[in-house]
Amino acid sequence: MSIPMPQRAMLFAAGAGSRMRPLTEDTAKPLLAVDGRAILDHVLDRLDKAGVAEVVVNVCWQAGKVREALRVRAEAGLGPRVIVRAEQTLLESGGSAAAALRDGALGPEPFFLLNGDSLWLNGPVPALRRLAAAFDPARMDALLLLARTSLAVGAVGQGDFVSAPDGLLRRAVRGALTPYVFAGVQLATPALFAEAPPGPFSLNRLWDAAIARGRLFGIVHDSVWCHLSRPEDLAAATRALRLAREPDAAERDAAL
Repeated sequence: MSIPMPQRAMLFAAGAGSRMRPLTEDTAKPLLAVDGRAILDHVLDRLDKAGVAEVVVNVCWQAGKVREALRVRAEAGLGPRVIVRAEQTLLESGGSAAAALRDGALGPEPFFLLNGDSLWLNGPVPALRRLAAAFDPARMDALLLLARTSLAVGAVGQGDFVSAPDGLLRRAVRGALTPYVFAGVQLATPALFAEAPPGPFSLNRLWDAAIARGRLFGIVHDSVWCHLSRPEDLAAATRALRLAREPDAAERDAAL
């Protein structure tokens, strides 16, 4: 089962990025650079190349700087089209998406939700297209992109989920090492938000409800994924992206 490529997405860019301090004291986390470009640009480029037409970007911390970066991008003719949603107080991931959905900004069809601190390289088939190809709305309220904890760039802790052979997800047992971590990218339907409360809340709340219904699934990413949580993760991600682009870069750097 598959669906056509979703035309709408939401990128979470409102958080203060406290674990990235001092780098985020006067800028927004998605504006930090990896391999010479802002995280925001990397993610929007991947959405544009996949054929997503419109992206909602929520802003709060350093909202003016995020707006300016988006304005410069639009003036350069770079897609996709962006709708900025300002939040006076942080609504968290679930609250932000639920508010956008209630306002009609995400539409009635499946849509992508993306964290502003995740960066990935595509495998033979782009990750967003893999999600659309694997998505079955008759069985799924959301389909998460998962990364192998053993291959992730950056600190990921003990992992988030255990996956059945068909991709059905359940939570990790507390204290146990698990093979997969959420990679910050998912494909969801409005059904995931059917019982969403008003105000701030994490998407974890809706995932747990979907797990109880047997409707939360995942696919495993087949290339590099970087978790950008701490300042040192930016340099690690830059090295990973450079190595993927120039396989002999590590040998050159070692010789210097």
